[in-house]
Amino acid sequence: MPVLRATFATLLLTLSLATGSAFAGDALPVAPAQLDAAYWIAKLPDAERVILDAGAIAARNAALPKLEPSWHDLAALPASLDRDELRAMIEQRSAPPTRTLYAEDGHALTPDEIAALRDALALDAIPDRTGVNFALVVHRASLRTFPTMQHVFSKPGDVDIDRFQESALFPGTPVAVLHAGRDGRWRFVVAPNYAAWIAADALAEGTRDQVLGYATRQPQLVITGDDVRTAFDPSRPALSQLPLDMGVHLPLLADWPRDEAVSGQAAYAAWVVQLPKRDANGRLQLVPALIPRGSDVRVGDLALSRANLLRQAFKLLGERYGWGHDYDGRDCSGFLSDVFATFGVRMPRNTGDQARSSVFAHQSFDDTASRADRMRAVAALQVGDLVYIPGHVLMVVGFEHGEPWVIHDVQGVSVREGGTLRRIPLNGVSVTPLLPLQFDAGHDYLARMTSIVHPLAPLPTGAH
Repeated sequence: MPVLRATFATLLLTLSLATGSAFAGDALPVAPAQLDAAYWIAKLPDAERVILDAGAIAARNAALPKLEPSWHDLAALPASLDRDELRAMIEQRSAPPTRTLYAEDGHALTPDEIAALRDALALDAIPDRTGVNFALVVHRASLRTFPTMQHVFSKPGDVDIDRFQESALFPGTPVAVLHAGRDGRWRFVVAPNYAAWIAADALAEGTRDQVLGYATRQPQLVITGDDVRTAFDPSRPALSQLPLDMGVHLPLLADWPRDEAVSGQAAYAAWVVQLPKRDANGRLQLVPALIPRGSDVRVGDLALSRANLLRQAFKLLGERYGWGHDYDGRDCSGFLSDVFATFGVRMPRNTGDQARSSVFAHQSFDDTASRADRMRAVAALQVGDLVYIPGHVLMVVGFEHGEPWVIHDVQGVSVREGGTLRRIPLNGVSVTPLLPLQFDAGHDYLARMTSIVHPLAPLPTGAH
């Protein structure tokens, strides 16, 4: 059983004094060694053993569109949608704000401004039936609540979380294109894991077969690093030094002739991948591009061992927090989705869906769960397990003196210091102990824990 909280605090303070703390102050001390994946891997028996093989991952992924309402099977979409169905889909995402939101200059959005956002949806322009078109994303682009890049916030001066930012899509992501905004510069799209507005110039439209075939083409080069870019290409600016996020999968042109250059650069010292490109008319072209051989990439998905999972997560340590993949970063659920994508594991986009999804083995907690039940569940956590509280998720990296430690992408955490609550602004991917974290003045994370998910377990028995 975990040691008492007071004992744990004493141990943390001792660790801080003995090794030096990566934190300012003693409220949440973290030793420098604990910021290295190797530290936690060394604690694991059989760390390199594959926990979930490719077949088990494929089976769970195949069940995802059948069992998870937030996941969209693009191949199952009909050729067209009727007006009411499409309108309901857009209005579900682009509902009028129910609380006051503030612009960057600090003023509260006025009723006229909100009406203008609603008008930009062009709902009156939806025909009786709308054909479903398809496209590939050509560069990292935001998914928005409304067809605008206007930034809005919950309170004046708090500019970290843009409440119109939903998520982001990456090069090569297939989408169904359903509707155009009033000004023609935005499209309402359905991606496998989300539906929202994206800038039209981030899309290259092609046929259904072109777009859906692209994502399944083999072999694939998997982006496993935190900062991978295509090679500089002076003749094709759109493909030059294109950022590729962790977890992106691209078709690999493995049979490309070694002596055939790409944009004047020899191909033998690089990976030749196929990238989507948007022509002058917005149509899809599939073209070769180079990724330097020295990049952090690999052919095919990583083997899902606990050691590899820790290595991948720690590659993003210290990255700035970005709500909805904003600021070229990630939020808590996006961080884990991108890490697990390097193993071929597909996950719902948001924490609530991840925590409840029936494709993952999980244990749920409600208000009837006792403190003792919660402590027993925490004591049984394993490396790679995911702990959910309302609006947040953390991944277990190991134990110190019987207490769990986690990695998570977080704006900030609160801890109790004497009789007061202290807020520590982390604003990035961070390693912390779990149990000292406070949800609010009256509850710690343990008391508000809603779910423990076991993503290294196969599809639960009976789920199909």
